[in-house]
Amino acid sequence: MTEGTEMTRSTPAGPDGVFAYTWDIVGDPAAAERLAGLGVGSVTLQASYHAVRAITPRHPHHRVVHATHAAAYFPLSTDIWQGQRLRPPAPSWGVEVPDRFGAAATALAGAELRTEAWLVLTHSSALGGRAPEVTVRNAYGERYAYALCPAHPDVAAYAVNLAREICTRYDDVRALMLEACGWLGFEHGSHHEKTHGADLSPGCRALLSVCLCAACRVALADGGTGVDGASGGLDPDELARDIRTAVDGELREGRTVAPSLAETLGEDRAQRLFDHRRSVITGLARRIAAVAGGRELLLMAEDSPQSTGPDSALDLARYDGPADAYVLKCWDEPDAALTRVKNAAQNTAVPIVANVSVIDDPPGELASRVAGLRAAGARDIRFYHAGLASSARLDALRSAVRGTQR
Repeated sequence: MTEGTEMTRSTPAGPDGVFAYTWDIVGDPAAAERLAGLGVGSVTLQASYHAVRAITPRHPHHRVVHATHAAAYFPLSTDIWQGQRLRPPAPSWGVEVPDRFGAAATALAGAELRTEAWLVLTHSSALGGRAPEVTVRNAYGERYAYALCPAHPDVAAYAVNLAREICTRYDDVRALMLEACGWLGFEHGSHHEKTHGADLSPGCRALLSVCLCAACRVALADGGTGVDGASGGLDPDELARDIRTAVDGELREGRTVAPSLAETLGEDRAQRLFDHRRSVITGLARRIAAVAGGRELLLMAEDSPQSTGPDSALDLARYDGPADAYVLKCWDEPDAALTRVKNAAQNTAVPIVANVSVIDDPPGELASRVAGLRAAGARDIRFYHAGLASSARLDALRSAVRGTQR
């Protein structure tokens, strides 16, 4: 379909969905029907989101939107945020509507599309810059301003309040898509990024992602039962020293860090670190579920407790927190994505949703990738990102939905 061509609903709306930004929809009377015409049944709509520069190919009034900081795209209720240390800033870009999320959700409902509130919880350079003590701190004592540490009580309260605000304000929102419900680590595309020349190994990056802020130090020192049955916690100073030794060994002496944290730190210490992370993520998810009022929780996750990033790093077979579905990112090499989905589907009874990139994959390969992911065990697909995709990519998305939807 070429730009400007009228889009009709070629298939009944199904369980699949697309990601979209509020500024893709608000101010464009045709946007909601255009999304419905893709054959999907839901839109994962940005409610709280990090900084981004985005293009809007089809909007009648703007083309490039630069969100200069993380923001909440809904008004804040005084009673929810009264006395809270962390409050999300308001946006000043895109469209001049006080309730961007509400306006977009209303338009989507008019096109018979379900709105899923897309909540980015611990990724905010704006808040991290104002309150550096609640951010991730590496073994060198250096802060990652973009990464709020979920072990800190103020960060957990902030994340829960984002969900509470959505669930209090919008009765028609029936699902929450939780991104960054855990730790962000070293990996982050910062302004004028200059780290690639050091050739850091995956193991070295994992070590630089271990958070040793005050809250994590206390939790790790309190500890629990180790893999050998011994009780007691870790020595945070010793852990930091050993991490620095391994990282400096790679950077200065060329001794590549092993890929596994267990090999570098020892099985017991690595498992205690993973247990700490799982405990914090589980606790945060339970608190969000408690304010969700029965809404579905779609947890962006990765089946690897060692990882850090926007997808919660978990051993999915052991995770016992709330989740109505795990959303697994499938943006990499097709065989790796298929294996990831297949293994997750075999290891857990929780449904798997495959997060597929429309803007990176060649359009001609999208349908076969989606078919493969369904065969591997994905219940549904979420396509990233309908607002950013060219017309040719939207055509490929529509064909993928039409050809494989159950």
